[in-house]
Amino acid sequence: MADVLHVAIRDRLGKRECLRLRKTGRIPAVLYGHGLENMNLSVASTEIEAAVRHGAKLVDVRGDVSDSALIKEVQWNAFGTELLHVDLTRVSAEESVDVTVAVVLVGEAPGVKEGGVVEHYLHEVEIRCPAGVLPDRFEVKINELHLGQSILASQLQLPAGAELLSSPEAVVAHCSALVPVEEEAVAEPTEGIEPELIRRKEEEEEAED
Repeated sequence: MADVLHVAIRDRLGKRECLRLRKTGRIPAVLYGHGLENMNLSVASTEIEAAVRHGAKLVDVRGDVSDSALIKEVQWNAFGTELLHVDLTRVSAEESVDVTVAVVLVGEAPGVKEGGVVEHYLHEVEIRCPAGVLPDRFEVKINELHLGQSILASQLQLPAGAELLSSPEAVVAHCSALVPVEEEAVAEPTEGIEPELIRRKEEEEEAED
């Protein structure tokens, strides 16, 4: 089920207006695509931040405008803590779109008890998929990942009608053996130091005489 964004049309534009809008708890947005005119909108910051946080791609736009759209791009402040602007593009449920989807690992790998560590290599993949069945993310179960084994991108469970655009041979996760940390050897005193001390002492005594 798509997230719902309640939007209002923005008649006043510009940086000052966007700043004022954010202070009221709303985020400026633009809706475009399908050969229709671009629409300047605003959306509640709580709604769009929640959708972005859990990886939503397809959203239902309601309010002053009713449409289905993809979250195409989000703009954050320099610290990545505040959402500043959102680009939405119109899309139908049957339309195929190219998107990047997050990959997360779930479960506990038996390889860890076998003396290994799970390394997560691939954190997102690109797929082509009908908009109506877009996944928010791929959850990869590692409950059967033993020491020395890998999970490939080709093993991801894609929605019906979806196509993997990333390399199918890309390694999502691998359980590697722990490499023991060797202690640095303490350098032993080299031979010849003691005779050198003796010789230096003899030279000092001769100088005193």
